[in-house]
Amino acid sequence: MSARRLLGMHALVTGGAGFIGSHIVDALLARGDTVTVVDNLSSGRTSRLPGPGKVDVEVIDITDAAAVSAVVARTRPDVIFHLAAQIDVRASVDDPARDAAINIGGTINLLTAALPVGAKLVFASTGGALYGTEAPVPSDEQVPPAPEAPYGTAKQCVEHYLDLFNRLHSTRHTALRLGNVFGPRQDPAGEAGVIAIFSGRIHQSQQPTIFGDGFQTRDYVYVGDVVAAFLAAAAHTAGGVWNIGAGQETSVLDLVKYIGQAAGRDVTPLFAPARPGEMQRSALNADAARRDLGWRATTPIEEGIARVYAWVRDGQPERAHP
Repeated sequence: MSARRLLGMHALVTGGAGFIGSHIVDALLARGDTVTVVDNLSSGRTSRLPGPGKVDVEVIDITDAAAVSAVVARTRPDVIFHLAAQIDVRASVDDPARDAAINIGGTINLLTAALPVGAKLVFASTGGALYGTEAPVPSDEQVPPAPEAPYGTAKQCVEHYLDLFNRLHSTRHTALRLGNVFGPRQDPAGEAGVIAIFSGRIHQSQQPTIFGDGFQTRDYVYVGDVVAAFLAAAAHTAGGVWNIGAGQETSVLDLVKYIGQAAGRDVTPLFAPARPGEMQRSALNADAARRDLGWRATTPIEEGIARVYAWVRDGQPERAHP
């Protein structure tokens, strides 16, 4: 599928009322595509989406195979950007069956529905939760997955299903192993998204809490860069698996420093015991995405954090743009 073919395409975005999904919706509409959003609104919010008439919203759950099949058959998308998921790692440990039903079963429903209409699926996989604690840093796509929780195991399983469908049916489905995505519209009161959470607390003159010594690192990648990766993967003529990250380690202590700089004041965090099983270091090698997709992260983390803090300071407008 060429980039020219994808101009003016019809896209279906699962989880399109969520943090990353709503930014993908905006990017698709901005270039003239037609968009259908599928979201059960358990955490997504329609207020993140453009006004009525600009995007169709189907309030269904991806675990409902009949509903998924019906909406895909009716809309006949060229590409499905699949971001709907159970994303809480701790919840996956507490209830792995539910995690699998959503993250594996729901994706199988989409893959099955996509076959008759020839839609390509671009799947939001994970980098940090997939490679495991013993992986070299930065990790490339050749590192054997060793997930530490059912959440990462489910993502790995879905990647196997994508590969299976590609071999069985000559499809071109793609998985993007995302780093720690951050940006406007990420809920400061949520369970994930440390930059948004810390920005919210610091803006309210509260101390952010660091679990552990603060030297643990992650690969933080700005949402605008991630959107560009999804569009590049959709336009690519083949399927595959690519890391999508900035390729650099940033510690939690560094995050506090950068947010303090954005806020214009020094910040002294609170410290709490480390969470069991937390990885100490993680970063992704995205050389393959640069080579194959022509993609790379371009937003410096300090700049991205300044945008997030400004968004929090401005009252967290739902329609904030990256």
